[in-house]
Amino acid sequence: MPPSFSFFTPADIRARLPELGALLQDCVLDGASIGFILPFDGAASQAFWTDNVLPAVTRGVRLLLVAEVEGKVAGAVQLDWDTNPNQAHRAEVRKLLVAPAFRRRGIARLLMQAVEGRARQLPRSLLTLDTRSSDHAEALYLSLGYVVAGSIPGYALAPVGDRLDATTILYKQL
Repeated sequence: MPPSFSFFTPADIRARLPELGALLQDCVLDGASIGFILPFDGAASQAFWTDNVLPAVTRGVRLLLVAEVEGKVAGAVQLDWDTNPNQAHRAEVRKLLVAPAFRRRGIARLLMQAVEGRARQLPRSLLTLDTRSSDHAEALYLSLGYVVAGSIPGYALAPVGDRLDATTILYKQL
């Protein structure tokens, strides 16, 4: 069955908090470099949604797009445009997540295409994002037309272990 997509309201986030928490936790436990390190429990995962995402969605400066497969949360991505006045033309793509059980089905690509479409409607003409250098997500972003602006060595602590990973910063003009 193909995924369905919806932009979650604050009420949706509250109602589906356990599923959103499980999505984030599963991705971190699978080694995704998305800002968190192990150990990472369910309480910390749910706190991210309630303390970070929910207030921004409530204020109307961030969108949360969720992919569902057969009624289950399979993936999500955020579009954040909480910028200064001189940056009103841009937005940041944040936390592209696909649950390990739903990977390799094109969900990440579809999430990115949908969030880009919404960015055009805002209207935003420049998208930025960052990812762990050489991560499989980097290849996805490049295939979608994102351009590498640069790389910063030793930018973030790896989710597991004491290794510092480089990050690649990318952009796309819409």
